[in-house]
Amino acid sequence: MRILVVCGAGASSTFVAQRVRHAAHENGLAYSAFAGTEQSLPIDLDAADVVLVGPHLAHALERIERDAAIRGTTVVLLPSDIFNDLDGTRTLQLVRDAVGGSGEIPEAPGGTTS
Repeated sequence: MRILVVCGAGASSTFVAQRVRHAAHENGLAYSAFAGTEQSLPIDLDAADVVLVGPHLAHALERIERDAAIRGTTVVLLPSDIFNDLDGTRTLQLVRDAVGGSGEIPEAPGGTTS
């Protein structure tokens, strides 16, 4: 699963991406996580299964969800205290909950995954 973490300038998203990638690895999950910015989002969305949106981008959530829906990508607005998740386990759980609890991308109609 490919997880995109988006923030304004890319600094805080880098920390969140690194932490969730580490937590996934510790749980034996083959997840990749990478950081992006609001400006790079149109390009980065094509490479993501899940988008984690920084809490300070709540104002852009509807637009992000609309753009992600076209690609079949799941969007999660991160809570304001997410930067306190130092080991990434809470963030990882948010991802797993968003994709149905198992952590696997649900099969799309027609038998393919996103």
